[in-house]
Amino acid sequence: MKRIHFTAEDLARTRVATTIGVAAETFDTVKLLKDRDASLAFRRWQVSVRGRLGEQAGPLAALMPSHGPLVDIASLTGHTASIDEAVDNLLTAPLPLLRLELENIDFHPSHRSWARNLVAGDREARLQVAAALRACHRVTVAPYWGRVRSRLSEVRASYVGAMADGGVERLLSTLSGPLVRWRPPVLEVVHPREADIHLNGRGLVIAPTMFSTGQAELLQAPLDPGRPPVLAVPTLDGAFLDPTLWAADGESTDRSLDDLLGRTRAAVLRATVGGCGTPPTWPAAWTSRRLPPAITRRCCATPA
Repeated sequence: MKRIHFTAEDLARTRVATTIGVAAETFDTVKLLKDRDASLAFRRWQVSVRGRLGEQAGPLAALMPSHGPLVDIASLTGHTASIDEAVDNLLTAPLPLLRLELENIDFHPSHRSWARNLVAGDREARLQVAAALRACHRVTVAPYWGRVRSRLSEVRASYVGAMADGGVERLLSTLSGPLVRWRPPVLEVVHPREADIHLNGRGLVIAPTMFSTGQAELLQAPLDPGRPPVLAVPTLDGAFLDPTLWAADGESTDRSLDDLLGRTRAAVLRATVGGCGTPPTWPAAWTSRRLPPAITRRCCATPA
């Protein structure tokens, strides 16, 4: 459990944002593709993109070991919605910041030599991470970003509405159900590690996230202790099953529904609701550790 301690000044300085940043969302997609128990809300997306990355995801996958802490990619790339700006931030991130983010990562033995080069400031290793970030973004996020941004904007608007109706405490009391609980003046965040975070007048930024699941995450800037931390709150679960969300931008939503349910079932559902590049070459250490193959499932629940 993480406990975030608020003062009256912190409550006054708490605000909401639309996104944690496109790079952090992209990083989360690689984790999500490795999760075979992910929510049904992501099923169509997983089927669409799994198997299309292969070795392109290698450098990012190397930064997320099977246990222990992960890199806070937003610390290195910023919270920008532009992948170009995020990559520029990554390539120019101070070496002390990179070392802080990587020093506690339990890298797989096959990745440790490469990781040492990355920590030492090797330019080629950092370029490989940047190229992997672009490649993953192109496959897992970019085709859906228009709809994802719309969904995140809707969630942010609901946050703003809660604040308008009852102040910041109303928002804190309605966040993400069992993942976050407001016990004034402490916001409890379900987490495998215990920690007490005192905001000390910095306030908090609350941002919805699309591809993060299972738990809310607190993102902090280790070299800028005066900056308010960002609480990344998952927005999708099994109850949110809008198949049109995972239609690629410009793709027909009718076609996306057909692909998910089959033409006949999709037609029944519509009637029921009434219309409501060439990949770079990576070190061999991770080309043999590709993401798991797709397991395609189709299901259609019949209303009771």
